[in-house]
Amino acid sequence: MTISPLRDSETLRQQRNLTNSQRRANSETKEGVLVNNFIKDCPDCTTNLDSTCDTLVISDNVKMPSRLYEKNNDTNKSILPISAVSIGVMGAVALMSAFVRRNTRINLKISNEKRLPATTRNVALNEETHQALYQMIQSPTRKTIHAGIGVLTLTAMAFMGKTFFDGFKEVWVKKREADIQKNMQEQLINIETQSFAGKIQITRSMLSEKAREFGRYLSDDKDKILPNFGKHLQFTGGIPHKKDNQNNFNYFLLGAATVAGIVGLGYLSLRNLSKSKNYLEKAVKDTETKISDIIKNSSALSKDNDKKLLEAYLQSIDAKEDTIKKYLKNLNWDKNELNEFIQKLIKKSKTSTTKVNETIGGDGTPKPTFYSHVDDYRAFFYNWLLDTDNKQFKQLFFGITGLTALSYGGKLTGEAIKEVQVKKLNAQTEVDLQNRLVSTELRNFKSKKDAAIQPLVDEFYKQADNGKPKEELKVMADNILLEIKNGPPFVYS
Repeated sequence: MTISPLRDSETLRQQRNLTNSQRRANSETKEGVLVNNFIKDCPDCTTNLDSTCDTLVISDNVKMPSRLYEKNNDTNKSILPISAVSIGVMGAVALMSAFVRRNTRINLKISNEKRLPATTRNVALNEETHQALYQMIQSPTRKTIHAGIGVLTLTAMAFMGKTFFDGFKEVWVKKREADIQKNMQEQLINIETQSFAGKIQITRSMLSEKAREFGRYLSDDKDKILPNFGKHLQFTGGIPHKKDNQNNFNYFLLGAATVAGIVGLGYLSLRNLSKSKNYLEKAVKDTETKISDIIKNSSALSKDNDKKLLEAYLQSIDAKEDTIKKYLKNLNWDKNELNEFIQKLIKKSKTSTTKVNETIGGDGTPKPTFYSHVDDYRAFFYNWLLDTDNKQFKQLFFGITGLTALSYGGKLTGEAIKEVQVKKLNAQTEVDLQNRLVSTELRNFKSKKDAAIQPLVDEFYKQADNGKPKEELKVMADNILLEIKNGPPFVYS
């Protein structure tokens, strides 16, 4: 596969840290190298076809890659998916409307004990600015207006101060980032020079090696001829190393330990659940004993208190209708009063929901209500402005506001230092990575160079074995050496 001269790994590595103008200059340099090598050094185009074949080292009957003519075109151009989506969406709407209709029918027949309770719409004023504005609208007095304007002014001052310091932090971090990038570029120059010089050295070494081989083969001294036909790249691999077997054994041990851990923890969980069940049963028995004691000792004087205790204890053990009747039938109370109390507890045990406390959720009327729950340093400023004679309000405002400002400033400073240090470490990591990749890049270059040249070398020896004259072999050798020098993968300045 031919790699674009502008998309090889070295180019991508170089351009990763370049500016737009540097990338443009880098690309123009490569284009100039290509023009110099393939236009100015173009072989003579007036030779005959045989000379051209020898010049370009063209083999006989080389087939195209088998996958060249594979076709993976998707011929499915049906609009069925679009239709299915449209029908599906409308079907979902129809199902939702059916659900609403069913719910309306159920709502008309459900008993009051099972019906969901009505809820009051609670509007929370959690922002101090919202609370201050609400107070100015709800009770526009001199104090509320003075305090509200003060809070709004403090909010604007805090916002502008935060904007300034955030911008200052970004500018400072950007300046440090520029210094870090400059230092990284300085270090990358040496690394890229090593990679470039290594590739040049590989090319020169291959030129020297092949020139010696071809020279010996074309020499008149037959004893010096060293046939090289069939020589290809050597690859390592194959038989698993002992370390691989050791790794497989370690994986087996890890898997076995994991399974054992899962089984052990599952057993422990079951034991814990069993113990929890025993604790619950003991708690129920203790509660039943307390209920029996209350029933045994109940009197007319303690009746009201006994009702509250019995209701709480029966509810704690989730008593059902039979359990309630079983315990309460022994109470020495008025029969009508006892039946009324039993029916009350039975109804409450069957009721699915209960009303929320009015101080939290309102009285259940489906109308909006307002409450304020503010966790904001500006709330202390508002309180101080409502009563400026209270020195503790003043101390609270300055203390909490100062602590908030210091906390934000410390957080901002810490984040700025962290960002700069992270960028420094990332830059150093990038430098270390590029330095480690030099050897990988050189091996990659050498491997691709061999892949491009070796078929030509094999063709040279094949033609030599077929008796091609040395003059023609000389042309082939010259062009192979030229291909080594100027062929892919390319080396750029």
